[in-house]
Amino acid sequence: MAAPCRIVLADDHVMFPQSLKRMLEEKDDLRVVGEAGDGLGLLDLLSELNLNGMLPHLVILDIVMPNLTGIEAAHRIKTSYSGVKVMMLTMHKNEGNRNWAISAGVEGYLLKQNANEELSVALDTIRQGGKYFSSYIDRMWQ
Repeated sequence: MAAPCRIVLADDHVMFPQSLKRMLEEKDDLRVVGEAGDGLGLLDLLSELNLNGMLPHLVILDIVMPNLTGIEAAHRIKTSYSGVKVMMLTMHKNEGNRNWAISAGVEGYLLKQNANEELSVALDTIRQGGKYFSSYIDRMWQ
């Protein structure tokens, strides 16, 4: 059996990442290895995990966070840790945020309101090397 996919969560709302962590860890092939409440804390956590040989395969983060936005953090992650995949999980469904996320190099953009229905497919798609953008966002801007 392959080693579980290591995931880091970053969101400034405490309740949401706790619920997401429980959902993710119900699957044997996923393991949350860290959580951060802001963008700078996320970058510090990734540096520490990298030093310990536990760099995550995937970071799931919100767009609006204190100290450093999710989009800025995503850009820095893609610059410093090119092998780490990034998925935005946010309530912001405007085209500008989606486009900024894409320009930062993220592999996915999922709306929190659709997480129950789309999270598994999004994770599978991203883990297999693809990109996943919320079906709601895609329909909105076609």
